[in-house]
Amino acid sequence: METRDKYLHTAQDEITRCRWGKDHLDYRNYHDQEWAHPEANDFRLFEKICLESFQSGLSWLTILRKREGFRDAFVNFDFYKVAKFDDDSIHQLLQNKDIVRHRGKIEAAINNAQRAIEIVNEFTSFATYIWQWEPNKIELHLGKEDYTSPTPSITKTSQALSKDLKKRGWKFFGPTTAYAFMQAVGLVNDHFEGCAYKEVVDDLRHKFQRPVVV
Repeated sequence: METRDKYLHTAQDEITRCRWGKDHLDYRNYHDQEWAHPEANDFRLFEKICLESFQSGLSWLTILRKREGFRDAFVNFDFYKVAKFDDDSIHQLLQNKDIVRHRGKIEAAINNAQRAIEIVNEFTSFATYIWQWEPNKIELHLGKEDYTSPTPSITKTSQALSKDLKKRGWKFFGPTTAYAFMQAVGLVNDHFEGCAYKEVVDDLRHKFQRPVVV
């Protein structure tokens, strides 16, 4: 059974979800159990940034199915360890079929790990830095006038976040990737109206303790 809303889908379990979460079990599990859930763990936040960067130009399903390979290859995205990767590490990663073998993105992940440590030194945690970018109101799509999706792909905040990280030396993190990251880690709740999980995430966000500089 399907709802009439083109952005929603009601599956055989009679739960209405965002339509993008209907086609594959990997998508459904990610949609239900993780997407937009507020995250404050530094390494998990770094993982999401890296995976969103690796996803650029690919389907998110490809990334989901390789995520365990990524976690193994990048030592669970412990940026203190990734920051120490050298040329031999890059060579090994380029031979690893369990990840996306893109030299530029691999080198960017190593560079960004080093930059993440700098942020921790400044803000006490990576999460503290990230959560200062939570918008205080709903933002509209920034760009083409003919953009019709109810959720944006670039906003003023994602553009500002991307710009700030680039100033700090981060790579492969443009404003579109920044907004996808914001959606993924719960800085915004972009489950569509009518999706059963929108209220679930609203409740999680309400209870979530935002990290602050001590």
